[in-house]
Amino acid sequence: MFFRTVATSAAILVALAVTGAVAGPAWEPEPVTEHLHLATASTAIGGADPDAGEPGDFEVRETAVTIPLADGREVGGLLREPVEAGADADRPGIVFVHGAGTGKASDAFTLAATALASAGITTLVPDKRLDNYSTRHRDYEQMARDYAWSVRYLREVPGVDPDDVGLYAESEGAWVSPVMMVDDPRLAFQILVSAPVVPPRQQAAYAVDNYLRNTDVPGGVFRAIPRAVGMKLPGGGFEYADFDVRPWLREQEDPILAVFGTNDASMPLEQGTRELLADADDVTVRFYERANHGINVETPGGLVLHPDFARDVADWVLGLPATASAPPQVAGAQPAQLYLAAPVPQPHWYGDGDWLVRMVVTAGALLVVGPLLLGGVAVASGVTRRRSGRPGARLARGLRAPLTGLAVGSVATMLGLAAYLGAVARLALDYEKNALVVQGGWIAVRLLGLVAVVAAALLLNRVRDRRMSVADRGPAGAVRADPVPSDAVRPEPPDTARPEPHRPRRVAVAVVSTGFWVTVLGATALLVTLAYWGAYQLGI
Repeated sequence: MFFRTVATSAAILVALAVTGAVAGPAWEPEPVTEHLHLATASTAIGGADPDAGEPGDFEVRETAVTIPLADGREVGGLLREPVEAGADADRPGIVFVHGAGTGKASDAFTLAATALASAGITTLVPDKRLDNYSTRHRDYEQMARDYAWSVRYLREVPGVDPDDVGLYAESEGAWVSPVMMVDDPRLAFQILVSAPVVPPRQQAAYAVDNYLRNTDVPGGVFRAIPRAVGMKLPGGGFEYADFDVRPWLREQEDPILAVFGTNDASMPLEQGTRELLADADDVTVRFYERANHGINVETPGGLVLHPDFARDVADWVLGLPATASAPPQVAGAQPAQLYLAAPVPQPHWYGDGDWLVRMVVTAGALLVVGPLLLGGVAVASGVTRRRSGRPGARLARGLRAPLTGLAVGSVATMLGLAAYLGAVARLALDYEKNALVVQGGWIAVRLLGLVAVVAAALLLNRVRDRRMSVADRGPAGAVRADPVPSDAVRPEPPDTARPEPHRPRRVAVAVVSTGFWVTVLGATALLVTLAYWGAYQLGI
């Protein structure tokens, strides 16, 4: 029995592993083989005017403003202006465009907007319009039209040169600002901070891959990247995931300053730079050592803007047009991109988010209904037999324990996998390592899955044994004539003193049989789903 259980378990494991592997898609990112060659490690801006202002030259006046939008809507904002003598002439203005993690002017861009204002540039940080913005729905062209009202507002601020207003866009905002530049040719320049350049789905897959590699997750976990990022997510929406900003970059002619932090693991730094250089004219690129996504660096006192960042941005803006094409074009700390961001393979129809959700929900419902049928009939049979001697039905001997192990094991493995992926995601986003969670958690999930498979093997063998014994038993070797529709069910012997017709017993047997197979079907659906997400791949 032991060796047969081992052999059956191995066969089930191989079947699940093959199912998960061929279900696709695979994840095989292409490594970067040719890296950027930077002209110098200095981020200083070529062609800068030595007489232009620098951060700290002027006091800053901060004013809360209200910016009208279309259809009578409005958003708030923070206007920051230089106020000392020498700051009264027409000067450049910058409108800030939010990334995905920000929305309120009071919480965003405070250090950068204040530093640039203190260098003699008027800055406006508007609130992001949020009534038409959600995780499921984002329209970058509509967002560009909304932010255009902030540009209009800033142009009317006294002391701002309306023909010298530009954009400062961070992260997700870099998919919005190029649209604004094309829609409004009067805009003078664009500053892209941590710009993805590639479409959102590609950037998301690249970021997840980078985060997971830093967290040292087992190789099998990477299988989840294309299956999660590439699928159509449950409930629809997310059309913006495939938005391509490059057509807008190709149309604009104004100068671009693109800046990245070398510690930013979420953006394809070198690849984005190459695409910017290929798609747009007058591009200046700077990489800041140890800076993160927001161009902040870690200090004993906490995160602060990189000390050279605001100075370089101010020099570039105040030195235009000379700084637009002055060498060095690409400079700063050497970035190190390991893999290319590329189109994400799309899962097959059964990897569609709605289908997967229905699969798991249906499996869960079956694992509730099946045991309820079994338990209800078991209780009813016991009560009926005690009170009236009527026959009932129950699972055949030896099936209850492995059936319970299969059901509980499949549910526990699914919950364990979800908890593991959640824990890894938290570590990855914090860019931390924890071998106990990452390696130990993965082994724990695999062991839970093994328990479910061993239970399935035991159940399969015992059902097969039950079928053989039913066929072999009987008077003089004859086949048993009991009305048993399933070999997994054993009718209770009738009370000879109080004989009953077969019909009630048939009903009881049918209900127990249904409960048994419903439970098996629900657990099998979970095992196949777990195989799809890599829980049963061969190797660790």
